[in-house]
Amino acid sequence: MNLYDRLTLDLEQRIRDGVLRAGERLPSVRQACRAQRISPSTVLKAYYQLESRGLIEARPKSGYFVRPRVRPPLPEPQITRPAGLATDLNVSDFIFEILESVKDPAVVPLGSSFASPHLYPLAKLGRYLASAARHMDPLSTVTDLPPGNEELLRQIALRYLTGGVAVQPSEIVITSGAMEALNLCLQAVTRPGDLVAIESPTFYAGLQAIERLGLRVIEIPTHPRDGVSVAALADALRHHPVKACLLMLNFQNPLGALVPDENRRALVELLREHDVPLVEDDTYAELYFGKQAPLAAKSLDTSGLVLHVSSFSKSLAPGYRVGWVAAGRYAQKIQRLKIATSLATTVPVQIALADFLRQGAFDTHLRRLRGALEVQETAMAAAIERHFPAGTRVTRPRGGYVVWVELPPQVDALALHRTALAHGISIAPGPIFSATREYRNCIRLNFGHPWSDEFENAMATLGDMIAGQL
Repeated sequence: MNLYDRLTLDLEQRIRDGVLRAGERLPSVRQACRAQRISPSTVLKAYYQLESRGLIEARPKSGYFVRPRVRPPLPEPQITRPAGLATDLNVSDFIFEILESVKDPAVVPLGSSFASPHLYPLAKLGRYLASAARHMDPLSTVTDLPPGNEELLRQIALRYLTGGVAVQPSEIVITSGAMEALNLCLQAVTRPGDLVAIESPTFYAGLQAIERLGLRVIEIPTHPRDGVSVAALADALRHHPVKACLLMLNFQNPLGALVPDENRRALVELLREHDVPLVEDDTYAELYFGKQAPLAAKSLDTSGLVLHVSSFSKSLAPGYRVGWVAAGRYAQKIQRLKIATSLATTVPVQIALADFLRQGAFDTHLRRLRGALEVQETAMAAAIERHFPAGTRVTRPRGGYVVWVELPPQVDALALHRTALAHGISIAPGPIFSATREYRNCIRLNFGHPWSDEFENAMATLGDMIAGQL
């Protein structure tokens, strides 16, 4: 992102957060140049963009001032209210039909589940991978069988330790991405026909894994900002034979919700009392905005009931398909299931990632990635506010790269998906995130790509399509 776009988005965020209020004067061009250490032309370009978006106005001989809002900020969606009944799943065909649309590189990927590959150090990783392949000890083809490469296990355990989580390398099993880890965890803690508690809405890949294993689900009400309702989960545990929970507590996909610390402490204690394992999908935890990393439920676990799943796919190495699970009391069972399922994860890739982490390059990359995603979240929120009709509600996640949009009740997200795709724009319609195909007026959007005129125009077109259904 160029300098004036970054300045534009920074000032836009300050205006929308109320730091710069209606009627207040922006810094003069000279002041902004001095404070930001940028050229006058850069400042002027940023101010022209803000003016074109209706956020500021130029007053002759006085400078630039924040304009009054045309309408108040968009509210967030309300807490979800699923039926709370055990449900058999039949969602895979429906999901595959939707997902096929996001593969076309000519389509604007607002419906994608992946951030832009250009945000990741793939060229640098490639050099590590080439070196690992050239210098690989032939014995590692045997010694790095599950649980995995010893150095990579150690590096992951060190990252847990930095986050205040005491995890032994022997508890970790390397997997072929987070999806394999989730599947292995569900296999380890359930049998076909068992009932699994999930958030509502939830990530569709979890629904597919549950369906494939012949399990049933019960959907738990989930707040768009604070995540799964612990009270509703407690009620489900009292009245239903729940055998496991599959939850995403940090920047949940699709809502972007972050469960408060006190809620997750209560959650872990509740599951301990009922002796119900938690499969914690924590693939977005490294993508937090701000200075403080979120807690993992794993850090509160004293009974080995939390199976903590993560991956390098979202934070470092998309396409490398390396994930892991810190499996607590289930570690040996997971390791045996891994061997029986896919034998091992590619050895040179494990070695390359271990070397990259050992050199200390990961945290430098993460700081850049988090900064880029935060800027892009601001751009997405502003575009929704500019282009979407009254009655729209939207989440404001503080990490990850997806946002949940609740449209006016008469909007059909599936019809919107089809129309948008015909115009070269993908979206993720709400029904693919529900076991019962709810959320028919909701969509998930991806802000994991650098903002550009292409994305701005796609959002404007999408807003016109939504308005056309009203």
